[in-house]
Amino acid sequence: MRHIKLLFIGLLLSALSVKAQNDFTKIDAWLSDNVKVMGGRAYLMIYKDGKVIYSHGESELNTRQKIVGRMMAKRQGKTFNQDDYTASTSLQIASCSKWLSASLIMTFVDEGKLKLNDTVGKYLPILSKKGKGKITIAQCLSHQTGIKALNLKDDLEAMRSYANMDDAVANIANLPMEGESGKVFRYSNIGLQIAGAVIEKVAGKNFEQLFQERIARPLAMKNTSFGQNKVVLPAGGATSSSEDYINFLVMVLNKGVYKGNRILSENSIKEMQINRITDGVKVAYSPSEAGGIGYGFGEWVSNDTVSSPGLFGSYPLVDNKNKYAAFLMTYYLKNDGKQERYVSLKKILDEAISR
Repeated sequence: MRHIKLLFIGLLLSALSVKAQNDFTKIDAWLSDNVKVMGGRAYLMIYKDGKVIYSHGESELNTRQKIVGRMMAKRQGKTFNQDDYTASTSLQIASCSKWLSASLIMTFVDEGKLKLNDTVGKYLPILSKKGKGKITIAQCLSHQTGIKALNLKDDLEAMRSYANMDDAVANIANLPMEGESGKVFRYSNIGLQIAGAVIEKVAGKNFEQLFQERIARPLAMKNTSFGQNKVVLPAGGATSSSEDYINFLVMVLNKGVYKGNRILSENSIKEMQINRITDGVKVAYSPSEAGGIGYGFGEWVSNDTVSSPGLFGSYPLVDNKNKYAAFLMTYYLKNDGKQERYVSLKKILDEAISR
């Protein structure tokens, strides 16, 4: 009993120490002020100095949000869960998936099974037949294939009709080019879909199996998955939780290492964080929430910060200068003020961390 009491006192003192070192008052206020426009529910986790220093959610679902939530769930054949978000709540994370997928592909680069300058026609002959075989893996990871993508709605509808990954690649092969590969940036699903198909060919396993083996299980991401659909969507098909995704961000912050185990090489982390939108690259499309910043492999790059926000509002980031990681879990489609909201949160996070 005495041991248990001492342990409890130790944990309490540790929590008080963290609270004393960081003032989270403004972060609490930010969550409270913004939760209404972020779908009525939000959860934020912050990691620094070897531990999670903040883990808190806010919930204020209004009647309209409940109705919309029930309608969307019904369309998916599910029941709407209006419980408050917790650290383990698992949700669709849209483009936050891109960071996970690019990292998975980089594990093959680390092992020498792929090279960034490998051309995709080597693995997917249908792309060579349609004049797209010279696109490189690096161009796939940085949205510079030069292929003109369908709009998001049509693209997702098409994905649901495919029987397998080969069908998805065949459809991509028939799309028009809008410029030379490596010279045009268009944020879309295409590049990662091609890269995902390549690693399936290389490994002889499906994308979800590879993700679980190489990323999810080593990072203890128990509630993260790309699902069991016939065709995985590497660019936006994952579900995850705050406590899962923060583990991934810790690995990125620690230059590829998680709890003493190396998941990615330090060089791969570095390569992923190089801005590939150089002066010679035309930006055909970039989402407004990106704020016009640079792009690496599966992640946006801005000075010392890398991030990969999703369409539904979730926002993961790693700040290499201030040495912290954070993940905001939300679910809302309205885009008004999203980028400004990310900027204001980042500013408040920096203030709290630097104290």
